[in-house]
Amino acid sequence: MDLWEPLRALPPVAHPVGARAAVLVPLYEDGDDLRVILTRRHGDMPTHAGDVVFPGGMIEAGEGPEETARREAWEEIGLPPDHVEVIGGLEPVTTRALEMVIVPVVARVRRPAVLVPSPTEVEVILEPRLAELLDQSTWREEVWGDHTLWFHLFPEGMLWGATARMVRSLLGYFA
Repeated sequence: MDLWEPLRALPPVAHPVGARAAVLVPLYEDGDDLRVILTRRHGDMPTHAGDVVFPGGMIEAGEGPEETARREAWEEIGLPPDHVEVIGGLEPVTTRALEMVIVPVVARVRRPAVLVPSPTEVEVILEPRLAELLDQSTWREEVWGDHTLWFHLFPEGMLWGATARMVRSLLGYFA
């Protein structure tokens, strides 16, 4: 079975007007499963300190979401830009600050022998198997006002918020 087959249904990467940030959703083959690369942000970061997130950040002048996602993955975890093959995008999401539109860029990556976390931005690199994330018993949901929030606890930290929505969107392609 082709592990990548479900992702052939991904739409192209979105380029919404006013998008301010992009993240890389990096996936790689590990035996008969895919793994996704996440990070836990450094506890001293001014925003989202300690959160489990995808590598990413603010779109700089002259960049599109794909370039931002590649650059940020290089800066945050040492993933060389030429190891990233963009295969599509997920629906852009917003954070608690609704004006912050984040574009998720899904990519097949060649994982280098060693990923190097940026000492100022990343405390831990997580590489869960997709099978683990697809196990619904590992998720918890809560209704906050008119929103449903998803939570997935790793030993290294909590995945929740916008990143959890992106992961759940990705998992939808494998359901």
